[in-house]
Amino acid sequence: MRAVDILKAIQKLNPAEKHRLREYLINALTASSSTGPVLQEISERKNKEGYQCPVCESEYVIRFGKYTTMVDGEEVIKQRYRCKACRMTFTDLTNTALYRTRRLNQWIKFIECMIEGYSLRKSAELIGNVSHVTLFYWRHKLLSSLKQMEVSQFQGIVEMDETYFLYSEKGQRKIKGRKPRKRGGSAKKRGISNEQVCVLVARDRDKMTLSWTLGMGRLTKEQLDNAIGHKFSKGNILCTDSWRAFRTYSNEKGLDIYQFKSDGKIRTRGLYHIQNVKNYHRRLKGWIQRFNGVATKYLDNYLAWFQVLESIHHQRNEVTINDLIIKGNLLPNKETYDTLRLSEFSH
Repeated sequence: MRAVDILKAIQKLNPAEKHRLREYLINALTASSSTGPVLQEISERKNKEGYQCPVCESEYVIRFGKYTTMVDGEEVIKQRYRCKACRMTFTDLTNTALYRTRRLNQWIKFIECMIEGYSLRKSAELIGNVSHVTLFYWRHKLLSSLKQMEVSQFQGIVEMDETYFLYSEKGQRKIKGRKPRKRGGSAKKRGISNEQVCVLVARDRDKMTLSWTLGMGRLTKEQLDNAIGHKFSKGNILCTDSWRAFRTYSNEKGLDIYQFKSDGKIRTRGLYHIQNVKNYHRRLKGWIQRFNGVATKYLDNYLAWFQVLESIHHQRNEVTINDLIIKGNLLPNKETYDTLRLSEFSH
């Protein structure tokens, strides 16, 4: 059958049949041949400025032979290195999310499922031979790397606004001071209180976005400066809501600012408004609702995940998936199952 005939046949499928076909493609068409190119690309990008020891950061590094491992039934040749300063041996994947993995092809399938928005249990069913618990740790190992990615300085007009999420200890077996909530729950106190986590979102007109948890309760000037003060220049113009911390910060830094009250009576002043960042808040909160509450200690990871989805516009193709797994393994990552499980949110 010719390709054009296949495409015509696909168009005749009903929605349920198309959905089953999509699941089959996720499971069957992620070729193991992509394993080699991904590892090679990680090596080239990671060592573009020369070799460096991940332990002592020395540049006195030599190649120390190659070895072969089996990844999803395929032989993959990996380069080993040795540091002449500390005598440690390592590979291109040492201290990365993929360190010691033998399931690279399943990682690629899992990233497809993450982009598609499947649950962990659904992803485990599609991938096969891996549990949803393992996929949970895979998710956060990758996201803990992606959230380290630096963004450049903001350009021109910058919209900035804070939003709040209810503090959550989801997954914790023993919660002190209150009864466990179900499916996210609700706060005991009205308005903004120390029960809620402040998330700052800043976004310029080129769609460069930064989102980060700042602490419990209302945003302060010090938190704002520590989080993104280094991303601003004298040429930036801030558009914010009417919270006083924004005004105080802009006055100290000598930045122009336009503020808009939450009553919505004045939403724009020419080019100046905060509609883009408000819409980002709405999409972010709608997306997070699918998880029925997110543990606050993992919230920064989910913010990074949403930023990635926004930047790729939910495209699912080989280039996007490979690029995502490559970028997630260019930054140091020493997270393990225990460090993730025992981590705590720093107020």
